[in-house]
Amino acid sequence: MLILGAGLMGRLLALALARQGHRVEVHDAGPADASNAAARAAAAMLAPLAESAVTEPGVVRMGWHGLPRWQQLIDSLAQPVFFQQTGTLIVWHRQDAADAQRLQQHLARTAQRMPELPAARTLDAASLGHTEPALAGKFNQGLLLPGEGQLDNRQLLEALLHELQALGVALHWHRPGAPEAWQPGQTGQPDWVFDCRGLGAKADWQQLRGVRGEVVRLHAPEVELLRPVRLVHPRYPLYIAPKADHVFVIGATEIESEDLSPASVRSALELLSAAYSVHSGFAEARLLEISTQLRPTLADNLPAVRWLGERCLQINGLYRHGFLIAPAMLDVVLELMQVGHSGHGALAKHFDLRIDRPTVA
Repeated sequence: MLILGAGLMGRLLALALARQGHRVEVHDAGPADASNAAARAAAAMLAPLAESAVTEPGVVRMGWHGLPRWQQLIDSLAQPVFFQQTGTLIVWHRQDAADAQRLQQHLARTAQRMPELPAARTLDAASLGHTEPALAGKFNQGLLLPGEGQLDNRQLLEALLHELQALGVALHWHRPGAPEAWQPGQTGQPDWVFDCRGLGAKADWQQLRGVRGEVVRLHAPEVELLRPVRLVHPRYPLYIAPKADHVFVIGATEIESEDLSPASVRSALELLSAAYSVHSGFAEARLLEISTQLRPTLADNLPAVRWLGERCLQINGLYRHGFLIAPAMLDVVLELMQVGHSGHGALAKHFDLRIDRPTVA
């Protein structure tokens, strides 16, 4: 089995195949620390209902499917990975109440269409303060989305690497590759080829584009949040994801650009000032990092799987939903291996996932 790309999707697939007993080989254009991968610059929130405001029902179903799968996977890893499932808290300032009301109406419609999701709970000032004590007295209203979660993306990438090494997976760093260089199923060739290169596959998948994202990592000992917090804002949905040891990941920006230069002063000011408006303790936080990365995105902002042949699959377009939907995408790929390129996987249908067929049998 050959996997091209060792970001989030590539590592998950390599681990699953290696645990099934396959001989797995991974090629990646970057280093082992995944510093070139979109997954390293992420908040890794697992928030299907919250994301329903910006994506399609199929992605929401993928996210709900992924929550228990993440717990299973993390429990199976030798190295610890921060994971919590205490819900998402949405708050807003008084001047943004109209936007918050529209969001509430949207979430209510989603809950009606998808009754398997826990409905959002409306919080008044008192119940909000009880739910998130650090924000007591700061907001008059809020929404709690039960069951949603998050994990530590960098701990996960490191733990997956450790697992692959322990299983004897052949890992080749700084070695880019493309599917056309192999003939899977032929003598002396890998049985299967999986292209998980993200934007590295742009030359082979013309619809791919990069969407720029910027995140700030802070150490804020004076702030104690029990769950991810999202701030309703007229221009961008800011999120604050608390990790272990008072580290916080703050983000919001989505820019239609493939510019990978450092974050702008404007972006940094907007992120930090919005975070400060949620909790004044961020004023004394220490900046650990301001990172920029490109999220691999297809024309419709939805993920897709493409057959390049009977034993060659491309998996791409995870966009801003990488951690949310990666377990579902993994399960789809494993199912497609069983049904073959002429079959129709039940999971792909359930998730409304586009499967492009090969042009030749």
